[in-house]
Amino acid sequence: MKKSLMVLLMGALGLATVQAFTEQEVVDACTGIIRDFRQMPERGIPETVLNHSRGLAIMRVLKVGFGVSGKGGEGVVVARTSDGWSGPSFIGTGGAGFGLQIGAEVTDFVFVLNNDEAVRAFSHGGNVKIGADASAVAGPVGRHAEADVMPTAAIYTYSRSKGLFAGVSLQGAVIVAQDDANRRYYGRSVSPAAILNGKVSAPDRASRLLSALRR
Repeated sequence: MKKSLMVLLMGALGLATVQAFTEQEVVDACTGIIRDFRQMPERGIPETVLNHSRGLAIMRVLKVGFGVSGKGGEGVVVARTSDGWSGPSFIGTGGAGFGLQIGAEVTDFVFVLNNDEAVRAFSHGGNVKIGADASAVAGPVGRHAEADVMPTAAIYTYSRSKGLFAGVSLQGAVIVAQDDANRRYYGRSVSPAAILNGKVSAPDRASRLLSALRR
């Protein structure tokens, strides 16, 4: 059993370090994440919260550990514009830790950006520290929160996990804008601000993500 677990963890560590996802694969994964969160009526994100949001950051994070732990993830940010949802701006995160940690876990995150300040934090093209650059709290869940929900923080955080860890939190984590990914996806150099302000049209291949957001 221990040997099998070690093999599993080593494989996960290898996957985390050598597998690179294409930008379209990241967008498709984020499309699935937002759909999953909307299909959990008792535990998901209330539609009222989504309808009043100014933007969303969607990420999938892998955490693995065998004595030394590490985590890494990729995702996108989208924002509301006068013409609807913006195209996706790419983001990533990573980190390492020490201690007696054994396990592997994939966690899907949705950060609901409740005001323009939170959107601007992701627009300036630098790093965003969750809970520091904008206040962040766990968001309300389920149908009981469908009534008038007034935001109590700039960011509401939601997550769902699979794995052997008790859980992984991104509170205090640094999320980095991925300019190279934006350039590859849009075919030219574009800033996060231009994307999230709606000054750059979303490629046709982002249509499934935008459709999931408009549902």
